[in-house]
Amino acid sequence: MLHFDPSSATSLVALCLCFVLVCVFEFANGFHDTANAVATVIYTNSLKPTVAVVWSGLMNLLGVILGGISVAYALVELLPPDVLSPPSGNPAVPMLVALFGTALAWNLMTWWFGIPNSSSHCVIGSLVGIAIGDSFVHARELGHSVDWSQIWKVLRALAVSPLLGFVGALLLYFLIKSLVKMPEMYKAPTPEQKPNPIVRAVLVLTCTLVSFSHGSNDGQKSIGLIMLTIIGIMPAAFALNPASPVSIEQIRQDAHQALPLVTQYDRYSFKGDAVASINRLSQTEGPAEAPSELRGDVYQVLSGLRSVAANPAASDSDRKLASHLASELRPTVEYAPGWVRLLSALCLGIGTMVGYKRIVRTLGEGIGTTHLTPAQGAASEVVGAGLIMTAGYTGLPVSTTHIITSGVAGTMVAAGSGINKKMLTKIVMAWLLTLPVTVCVAAAVFYVLA
Repeated sequence: MLHFDPSSATSLVALCLCFVLVCVFEFANGFHDTANAVATVIYTNSLKPTVAVVWSGLMNLLGVILGGISVAYALVELLPPDVLSPPSGNPAVPMLVALFGTALAWNLMTWWFGIPNSSSHCVIGSLVGIAIGDSFVHARELGHSVDWSQIWKVLRALAVSPLLGFVGALLLYFLIKSLVKMPEMYKAPTPEQKPNPIVRAVLVLTCTLVSFSHGSNDGQKSIGLIMLTIIGIMPAAFALNPASPVSIEQIRQDAHQALPLVTQYDRYSFKGDAVASINRLSQTEGPAEAPSELRGDVYQVLSGLRSVAANPAASDSDRKLASHLASELRPTVEYAPGWVRLLSALCLGIGTMVGYKRIVRTLGEGIGTTHLTPAQGAASEVVGAGLIMTAGYTGLPVSTTHIITSGVAGTMVAAGSGINKKMLTKIVMAWLLTLPVTVCVAAAVFYVLA
């Protein structure tokens, strides 16, 4: 295996490369995910492509700014604490290279073939692969070295949301058809001809909703990844939240209360590391630890508390106390400056402008045996926006691509249009292969580099 000296020029260059890669990945995310938001308005000629993607980019920016960061760090918490903050101080170059290299390669390959693949699945599969690779590096048992409760929580959201999108869009299409007697809503668009003004207004509104909800959920995913990278490059400046209301003394008090909980209930292989971090935090007088070391200790404590909160053997009062302590500690290490949010939104918007055409064509003409109608586009986008926004504010990462694509398929079934089996097979194969491929590749790359 390779080794990166934390003080070497190689490590710094690698970290800077990772910063570029995360921006490129979010740019590629725009190819896939944000293109779903503008597909209907562009395909139906409701808005010109340039106007649509600029408007979508602005709504994404607003969604990122107002959407919080709970999804961003729900993904970060899939990683073992020693990967986030290695005891040697070694910047997490292997983790970042494995993550961005794997996710970006798979994203670009599926985009090239015009398949609506999920960037969320790419990232999550890579994160799980790194967690598994870390277990092999340290010769740990997989059952006790990977936070499977957090992984299953994320995977459940990814699995259920497309089904809800399919059923919800199908039912909404039936409702629209029974209430709205406007023929233009159920006719495929004519090239270069703008739709009825009312239809156009409806589709612009649904595009706005999807774009905003996409920013509030998918836009957050890169925020956590950007933060991991800049913390590796400049740990003294970004390891801790300068605006956190939690004092060093409060951190120590919380760590002291966490000790009996983690000692009794934590079942994972890094329990010893969590206890050692708690002891350092609770016994040190004065802010002696460097910011990066303090961040590492806080993440170890958070990992232990998360295990307690998920342990069915723990009492209700102990689980509530663990959740309360974790909520007090998180703001010290889980944050994002305004410029990081802006960078994420800009990368999404620029990617949409460059690569939207392939995905727009697939959604408009490839999923059903007939072309997409305004009513079908509106139904799938309204349901998709509601699901994505709800998940964004509850801290669950979902896939815009999967929800919108499933919604379009649901409306095609509702309209009796039928499904394009060839395209559906391609999409399903991409969905089924993304997780196992990214898990295996990221695990192998991380093992070689760690």
